[in-house]
Amino acid sequence: MPAREIRARHDRDSITVYQAYSPEIGVPAAEHGTFVPPFSRNRMTWIKPSFLWLMARSDWARKPGQETILAVRISRAGWEEALGLAVPTDPDRRVFRSSEEWRRRFAEAVVHVQWDPERSLDGRKLEARSIQIGLSRHIVDRYVDDWILGIDDLTPLVRKIHGLRKAGRTPQARALLPKERPYALTPALAARLGASQ
Repeated sequence: MPAREIRARHDRDSITVYQAYSPEIGVPAAEHGTFVPPFSRNRMTWIKPSFLWLMARSDWARKPGQETILAVRISRAGWEEALGLAVPTDPDRRVFRSSEEWRRRFAEAVVHVQWDPERSLDGRKLEARSIQIGLSRHIVDRYVDDWILGIDDLTPLVRKIHGLRKAGRTPQARALLPKERPYALTPALAARLGASQ
């Protein structure tokens, strides 16, 4: 079974997650240090602590609507609140006794958790799994108003890393990547999320 481990930039008080948006949403968010209109609070928003996973997803900020890459620093208390409410998007036998239990809990969940293949610098899928968290409209207000500590626009850095990578200067590109390390979970949270222990 592939390892399911949260790797992230984090310190005692905060953890950094990444999101990709159109400039119309991303630029004002970075300027204000939180999300402002036209960001919608009425839909699911996904946050990911893996920089390279988001690079694969956004094609290094080149996909339409994903041209602005944001590093969103949120409180660890908020992150762990989200994890404590999360229900996996699949009926993982390590988490649920039956498909019926999963269906019932998933239908009521305000936070979703998904484990996707981690990515390498060149975009290859790796064996290890990386977490992404879906915050429903029922909890987005908590994210925007209470958990966010600051937002940085990483788009210039993303373009620089991508340019180095395309030029074959892999060591220089790798040196600029955000430094991510394992984020320890309590046994109860690991069991809830189906994470490796």
